[in-house]
Amino acid sequence: MILNIPNILALIRLLIAPFMFLFLVNRDLFPNIHPSWLDFFAAFLFVLASITDFFDGYIAREFNQITQLGKILDPLADKMLTLAGFLGLMMLERANPWAIYLILTREFFITGLRVAAVGEGKEISASFLGKTKTVIQMFAIGFLIMNWPFGEVLLWLAVAITLYSGYEYIREYMKQ
Repeated sequence: MILNIPNILALIRLLIAPFMFLFLVNRDLFPNIHPSWLDFFAAFLFVLASITDFFDGYIAREFNQITQLGKILDPLADKMLTLAGFLGLMMLERANPWAIYLILTREFFITGLRVAAVGEGKEISASFLGKTKTVIQMFAIGFLIMNWPFGEVLLWLAVAITLYSGYEYIREYMKQ
């Protein structure tokens, strides 16, 4: 079945990302709403989307509902969500542009590498560190949206783990 629950959850995440981005960067569209409320709305959508990320993976594995569509939708939804968060935060000047550049460059490179691997009949699955990277990135985005302490520290921790997990993907590709 193509549209199973995990795939629907990934589609929901795809739809949430632009609305979260809207609350972060188009504040002039909401002149009567205090910016802290827009942060709250963006954070709420981000947490909601992050929860769908957890459950789509859990349900797909636990109930053997992994599909080819899901293998495409899940990482795409993750990338759209983190892209919306990181770019929005950079535009609000809450996230260091170099950190965002390093994270996004790694994300695009590894996505391209995984596509190339599939074209060669190889499959490079997400590693434990790759999943950890996603969690740390999500915490960093959440902290930075809410302007909480340690957001910048989490961001740079995310950069380090993101780059190292990228190295792991390259190493796995070269082994195959």
